[in-house]
Amino acid sequence: MGLSRRSMLKRIVASSAIVIVPFSAFAEWMEAAFKADNYKSALAAIGSENLIASDKIKLKAPEIAENGAVVPIQVSSTLENIESISILVEKNPTPLTGQFKMFPGLKPDFKIRVRMGETSKVVAVVKADGKSYATESEVKVTIGGCGG
Repeated sequence: MGLSRRSMLKRIVASSAIVIVPFSAFAEWMEAAFKADNYKSALAAIGSENLIASDKIKLKAPEIAENGAVVPIQVSSTLENIESISILVEKNPTPLTGQFKMFPGLKPDFKIRVRMGETSKVVAVVKADGKSYATESEVKVTIGGCGG
């Protein structure tokens, strides 16, 4: 006996209900992290209050950004078992500007453009083996990109 449309539909609905619940919980967590209004609460929201300085994280950012609306940032790391990489701009109204979940086999090397409202530290936080490692770079902004 073949699979009927009705039984196939039941299977699709059941499997989608299983998948939707974890993603909605994850979306709520991400919303709280991205809406944090200061640097310390953003670190707490991503679970990285105790940062360990690491030279195994490379953060490339310009010393001076003429336009804070498009500041190029490059992050790479040689740490093992990386879980996620987050980019924070300390003095932005919402400091968490990007977070990337890493899966085994992915190369932790990427470039993004962030907005910066004023001169600030840019911090790359790498979570690996249950610990949070960080490196930072000061970027001077001449024209703010967050309404400044």
